[in-house]
Amino acid sequence: MHADTIATDRITLAQRVADAYAALPQVVAVALAGSQTVGSADVGSDLDLYVYTNSALSLAARRGVAEAFAEQLELNNQFWEPGDEWIDRVSGIGVDVMFRQPLWIEDQLDRVLIRHEGSVGYSTCFWYNIRTALVLFDRMGWFSALQQRARQAYPPELAQAIIAKNHPILRDNLSSYRHQLERAMVHADPVSINHRIAALLASYFDILFALNRVLHPGEKRLVKLATTLCRSVPANMPEQVQALLHAGALSDPHLLSVVDRLIDGLDDLLREEGAR
Repeated sequence: MHADTIATDRITLAQRVADAYAALPQVVAVALAGSQTVGSADVGSDLDLYVYTNSALSLAARRGVAEAFAEQLELNNQFWEPGDEWIDRVSGIGVDVMFRQPLWIEDQLDRVLIRHEGSVGYSTCFWYNIRTALVLFDRMGWFSALQQRARQAYPPELAQAIIAKNHPILRDNLSSYRHQLERAMVHADPVSINHRIAALLASYFDILFALNRVLHPGEKRLVKLATTLCRSVPANMPEQVQALLHAGALSDPHLLSVVDRLIDGLDDLLREEGAR
């Protein structure tokens, strides 16, 4: 993604923030990723900035950068990746900064490109994040080299591993999401139903993207992105996903039949593609 495809005010702000971090000697690289760099951003989308450091930045240094752009900020969030977040005082644009260690992200790439390890859902999201990022600062060229490595072809062994990791827990295993949904229905537990449907869909889409050798784009707009990016999708997939969400919200007594239709469609596609 080139900078000229991102709104001028957003790329200008992203570069200014990156320049502020670049002044800190521990910072190796700063990259912009997420919706801004893949053409899916709207007026409410944040800037997702990734700051790579060879040693931890002090909270005082991080506060100094954030306070140059906003009065109100959240410093040192530890809910997911370590990060800081604020609303830019001039533009009103949200800025979400995540801090990473180079060795950690290199291992995330090794996990899929060398070790061919799948995860339960979202297996190739970090690979996608690296590959689609826009480099704003790169002190020694490390991130550019990492990104060049990320541009290699999708290993067939990885696709097989992702399918093997995620398919049994759809409904085959005793601990599968379908069986867990069955128990949740018996217990009339709508919270558990919602939780298991979300997990089932995470593995479902991980399989679908792997089957198509498409990098997983993350947790948003998955139906639209799957139909846009994937060469092959199950028949009536968008309608089946919507039916599952609707049935789950209502704790519909026919929920398990809806689950089976969704998985049957995926299984048909896997057989057609020679993946089962």
